[in-house]
Amino acid sequence: MKGLWRALAGESLFMTTDESQSDNAWVVFTIGAPERIMEFKLEAGQSLICQKDTFLCAEQGVSVEMHFRKQLGAGLFGGEGFILQKISGPGTVFLEIPGDLQERTLATGEKILIDPGHIAFFEPTVHYDISMVKGIKNVLFAGEGLFLATLTGPGRIWLETLPLSNLAGKLKKYLPTKSS
Repeated sequence: MKGLWRALAGESLFMTTDESQSDNAWVVFTIGAPERIMEFKLEAGQSLICQKDTFLCAEQGVSVEMHFRKQLGAGLFGGEGFILQKISGPGTVFLEIPGDLQERTLATGEKILIDPGHIAFFEPTVHYDISMVKGIKNVLFAGEGLFLATLTGPGRIWLETLPLSNLAGKLKKYLPTKSS
């Protein structure tokens, strides 16, 4: 059943296990895009709430499961953020983050509005909500998405600077197209 929950959270149904046969062995893992690998040591009971596809690998003891958004409509139409990953300790986890990473600590009640695609992960104490952008001018002429995420403290948040969907959009104009 854990594999099914992982699959719903955007990960593989099965987990590969690598085990060292000697003291001097190495396990190397790579990423497939311009991303940054972050290492976190999670204590027992400590968790992070992450965007789908953030989990790279972890020590045994770390669990990856689906973290469901309560607001179905906002999640479906908000693009990013309907199904999140909950990664819990104990153990070391490696996360892959597109672009660079900005960490911030929100005070109790402090809010930040951000494009949902730029949220890498946050502590479970942070309240996460998605709302539609207000104003017809903003929707038609701003060139941004229709939804904004609101993160409300207390807790730490990590924001990514280059969501892969944005990178793909930038690269698209340089890719060859079929001509009729």
